[in-house]
Amino acid sequence: MPRPRRRNPWSSTGEVLLWLLFVTLLFPAGFAGWAVGHYTSLGKPSATVVHTVTVGGSTTAATTTSATTTGSSSTTTSSGGGGNAAAGKSVFASSGCASCHTFQPAGATGTIGPDLDSAPASDAKADHNTPLAAFIKESIVNPDAYIAKGFNKGLMPTNFGTQLSSSQLNDLVAFILSGTKS
Repeated sequence: MPRPRRRNPWSSTGEVLLWLLFVTLLFPAGFAGWAVGHYTSLGKPSATVVHTVTVGGSTTAATTTSATTTGSSSTTTSSGGGGNAAAGKSVFASSGCASCHTFQPAGATGTIGPDLDSAPASDAKADHNTPLAAFIKESIVNPDAYIAKGFNKGLMPTNFGTQLSSSQLNDLVAFILSGTKS
């Protein structure tokens, strides 16, 4: 009976090293791909959702400013444009603001960010007496420009200025302004 042929020990070692190199590179590359995909989608909805708001009998999409107003539902802001507070309530809800902020008009009880019932007025005064509407808008667009006492930089997402249209932004400012206590 012929002797079994022995494998070259260097080829077995080479194969093992190639597999180890492959696995060593595969996991970090997979993790990096997951991390980039996961963190670039933060703050963006996974699907397009259209919310319809009925204001004073007329139905409009949440992203448009309704011409029909009731009582104090329309507020002109001093930050360069008017906003519709009723439409702003929808923007507040769809942007996830309620998960971090307490705000009575929205029924929100979040504790991660400042209380929007009272903090904007006092923080605007503390920030060089900035007009309240301008302070609220700046806090949404550039949340790290002023950090409220007791909170840390980087808590609020910084992409709302690009994620929201100027109409949605003005509506959101009007909504927060309408419920903030001076």
